Amino acid sequence: MKSNSKLAVFISGRGSNYLAVKNAIESGKIDAEISIVISNCMAEGLQFADKKLVSNNFDEILSVLKSEEIDYILLLGYLKILPKKIIEAYPNRIINIHPSLIPSFCGKGMHGKRVHQAVLDRGCKVTGVTTHFVNEEADAGPIILQESVKVEEDDTAQSLAERVLKVEHRLIVETVQKVLEETK
Repeated sequence: MKSNSKLAVFISGRGSNYLAVKNAIESGKIDAEISIVISNCMAEGLQFADKKLVSNNFDEILSVLKSEEIDYILLLGYLKILPKKIIEAYPNRIINIHPSLIPSFCGKGMHGKRVHQAVLDRGCKVTGVTTHFVNEEADAGPIILQESVKVEEDDTAQSLAERVLKVEHRLIVETVQKVLEETK
């Protein structure tokens, strides 16, 4: 893989993981550039993007990815399931981050505070963060990295989410570094 890989970042929310990656690129920790940020809605995180696309039309999205010559796609809080045609166009080049230790608390509909509430409802003592490659089944692709986060006795879904998010910010940067390094 060439250095200075071109990334497309998909978001649906505030974009804090996107900002973690963007800051790591700007500080030289990641040898890549974010070519475009794509969202299915007017996500808050779009305000930080130089080039952006808001669309739910996956034919349009795939066309833009190809025209931008994207090397990797990062799903950073993107709340849509990608269609087969995008997954097939970028095999083992789509990275997702999930706020649990997959295979627990994952799959369709398990995102955001739903995950953290499910962890608390189950009485888990540990949760965590997983990064993985995307395949056609939600949260079932090959795992890249995982890190655990202790569940505290007095945790709420909000307090647990805040601690998990700090790990997400670090782990997504480590994941992108690892994947780009391994494909050079």
